[in-house]
Amino acid sequence: MQTILDTVTYNRAGQKVVSPDYLLFEAPRTKHFMTGSEAVKEAVKRASVDASVSYPITPQSEAAHLIGELWVEGYVGVYFRGESEFGVMSELAGCAMAGARAITTTSGPGTLRAMENFPMWAGTRIPVQLVLMARGVNSPLSIQPDNLEVSFMLDTGCMIWYAENAQDLFDMILAGFVVAEQPDVHVPVVSVVDGFFVSHTREAIMLPPDDIALPPYNPYKAPMPVIDAEVPPGRFLRDPFVMKSNYISYATHASWQWEVRSAIERSRPYAKHYLRGLAEEFGDPEAEILFVACGTAAAQAKEAVRLLEDEGIKARVLKLKTIRPFPTEELIEATKNAKYVFVPEFNVVGWLEREVKSRLYGLSNAEIIGGPRVAGGMTMPAEVIVHEVMKLTGKEVKHVI
Repeated sequence: MQTILDTVTYNRAGQKVVSPDYLLFEAPRTKHFMTGSEAVKEAVKRASVDASVSYPITPQSEAAHLIGELWVEGYVGVYFRGESEFGVMSELAGCAMAGARAITTTSGPGTLRAMENFPMWAGTRIPVQLVLMARGVNSPLSIQPDNLEVSFMLDTGCMIWYAENAQDLFDMILAGFVVAEQPDVHVPVVSVVDGFFVSHTREAIMLPPDDIALPPYNPYKAPMPVIDAEVPPGRFLRDPFVMKSNYISYATHASWQWEVRSAIERSRPYAKHYLRGLAEEFGDPEAEILFVACGTAAAQAKEAVRLLEDEGIKARVLKLKTIRPFPTEELIEATKNAKYVFVPEFNVVGWLEREVKSRLYGLSNAEIIGGPRVAGGMTMPAEVIVHEVMKLTGKEVKHVI
């Protein structure tokens, strides 16, 4: 695959335009110490972003503020604050329909307030990127980490990716634009990260130079016409299909719903390449105990594997990088030797357990255990995961308290 562009070009910020493969895989990287919110800034800085609209809500406010700093510095073309989360997502859609590479951030109640826009994003086939820093949406109110809101996003027609840490988040934002803008994909991508656990925690992250960037977005390669002087909004929205109540209208809308979801499926090979796989395994591949998790739960499950080794128990983790598309083949392969499959989650409803069970129905003899689960801002110490395993196996804990 070609990794160096034929001619040297520069974006509006004066950065050298390089291929996605070079930026993500080949460019030299240096170690930095930063929060997840700062990693968002660094990714956007290298993404040749045209537009960003923001609205403050904890814990994504800092990331939105830092993107604003990039606008001041000339790395982002247009930046302003919306009047609400709903307004932000609507205004960002307008930017994308006009041909802009666009990104924003949100969290918790902001996600729910803007919810109507996400199926609209998918239906209009705009490759917008949303960085979702998940937090509680329950009552009594919590601003702490909880990913219940992800369950509401699963069927909006957007790609859903899930970062474990700041490094994942940085790489996923860059890869997200590349995959979403493929002409045969061209649907929104939601890059999820657990609020506070990642957004406000400092960790080591490897960054490529900041004088290189992704190629700018070319909207004229899109499967949908861009709104410009030749294509007015009325024509873009295809009013006859919206206004008429007849069989053609119904068939058009129904077929389009399937097409949006087919586009997500077509993203698989691109996501596999730019994310280096839709999932990855950690631990003993022959172990009968398997943890299937994403985000911070995957990080804690990895630590649980190390603690279980001290107890003489072999275990492994299947970390899911994408939820839409769901890594079904990877899951089936990982469960071939599994006797028990645990699905630890940061929510009360067990949306990932439902996904795992639906994919494995009739295909695995493993017992699927939904848990452990924590919610509302509770942490999930690795010892809690180990305790669940010990309860099931009936073994005595020797080293873990």
